[in-house]
Amino acid sequence: MPKTAITTGDAPRPVAAYSQAVRKGNILQVAGQGPADPATNEYVAGGIAEQTERVLTSLAAILAAAGSSFDDVMMTRVYLARTEDFAGMNEVYTRFVAEPFPARTTVYVGLPPGMLVEIDVLAVLD
Repeated sequence: MPKTAITTGDAPRPVAAYSQAVRKGNILQVAGQGPADPATNEYVAGGIAEQTERVLTSLAAILAAAGSSFDDVMMTRVYLARTEDFAGMNEVYTRFVAEPFPARTTVYVGLPPGMLVEIDVLAVLD
């Protein structure tokens, strides 16, 4: 069973040796997306809400390029730079996912300067 890279111009281009997403069989792993605007590759202006919106919009575009959506997402990993941003991230996140919610892990890490959030997802396609 071959491994296939998934790409779209509606999400930021990878900046290193990785794919936006990789599919093998019915498993789709989407790489962590940061808050970069795909047109400029610059982080979007604003705080955690604006950055989370941009990240989830990029993830939705990559999922769509693979013939998928957030309905197929089984696992989400959220990386936050600051603990105080959890509520703001979660408020935006719940506009993109529906019950039954994906499993989720949220960790607080050192992200590049200006990046408040990064999110990756694992989806299982029909």
